Amino acid sequence: MSKFKSILVTGGAGFIGSHLIRRLLKQYPNSKILNLDALTYAGNLENLKDCENAPNYEFVHGDINNFDFLQKLFNSHHFDAVVHLAAESHVDNSIKDPFGFAQTNIQGTLNLLEAARQHWGNNAQEQRFYHISTDEVFGSLGDEGQFTETTPYDPRSPYSASKAASDHLVRAYFHTYGMPVVLSNCSNNYGPGQHTEKLIPLMIQNIVNQKALPIYGKGENIRDWLYVEDHAEAIDLILHQGQIGETYAIGGNNEQRNIDIVYQLIEITDRVLGRKEGTSMALVSFVTDRLGHDFRYAIDASKIKKNLGWKAKTSFEKGLEKTVRSYLKNK
Repeated sequence: MSKFKSILVTGGAGFIGSHLIRRLLKQYPNSKILNLDALTYAGNLENLKDCENAPNYEFVHGDINNFDFLQKLFNSHHFDAVVHLAAESHVDNSIKDPFGFAQTNIQGTLNLLEAARQHWGNNAQEQRFYHISTDEVFGSLGDEGQFTETTPYDPRSPYSASKAASDHLVRAYFHTYGMPVVLSNCSNNYGPGQHTEKLIPLMIQNIVNQKALPIYGKGENIRDWLYVEDHAEAIDLILHQGQIGETYAIGGNNEQRNIDIVYQLIEITDRVLGRKEGTSMALVSFVTDRLGHDFRYAIDASKIKKNLGWKAKTSFEKGLEKTVRSYLKNK
C-alpha cells in the first residue's frame, strides 16, 4: 500500500510515463493515479489502453505551461505526490527549436513546483515532489569514468541545458521553501511503446520497411541503456523510499556503441521476420554527425543499489528482443 492517496504523474501518456502508470495502478490499487498529459506528438493514450478502465485511474488533458490550470487541478484533487516526467526530450528537436524546450522544461517545471508549494505550504513533510531528469545534464565522458550524483553539470545541448535548469529549480525549492523533493538522473531508456523519433524504434521501423538506417558520424558514440520497466521500478522505489532532498543516478550498466545496437537490431528483426541472415545490413548509412554530439554517457548506480536495493534486471539482449517483438506485434 502506498502512503500517498493521490499521485499526479505528468507526461503519463509518454513512453516512460505510461509504463510507470501501469506499474503504480497495479502496485497501489488504493491510490488514485492521475495522468496529466498535453498529448503532444510524443504522448499517446493507446499506450494505456489496457488501464483506462481501472477504478483508480484518471486522465486529464492539460498543459504544465498553464499555471492557472495547475492551481485548479491541485485544489480539486489534493495531490500528495507528484511524479514529474512531462518534458520535451528529443535533442535534435531542441537544436531546431530551443524556445519550446525552455518553455516546457524550465517554465513548466517552475509552474508545477509553485502550484505544489501553494497547495502544500512551506516545509511540507508528508508530500513528495519527484523530478525525473537525464544523465545528459552532466555533459560528455571520455573513454573512462562514470557519472555519479555529484558529477558537476556541463550540459551541451538546448535540451540538456533546459533539463539542468529545471533540476536546479527543484533543488532551489527544497532549500528555499522546504519542498519535499527527490530527483533522479537516468540513462537512455528503451523498450516497448517508445516514439519512433528515438534511435531503437526508428531503426526497427526502418529495418521492417527496408529503408535506410541513418547513423550519426561513425556510430561510435556510446550510451548506457536502461530497460523502461526497470526504470519504472526504480521510480516507484525512489518515490516511496527515497530520502527527501536526495538525488539518485539510475543506470542499466549497459554501455553500447550506436553502431553495435543497429547491428543487433538487424539480426533480431530479420530473424523474427524470417528473413535471410544479414538481409538488412546494406541499409546502414552514415550521416553528418549531430551538432554538439556527446561522445559517451555512463552511470554509476551504486547509490540506489546500496540505499534502496535496486539494480537493473533486464539484460540488453533480452530487452532488445522484447522491444522488437512488441513493435512487430503492434505496428
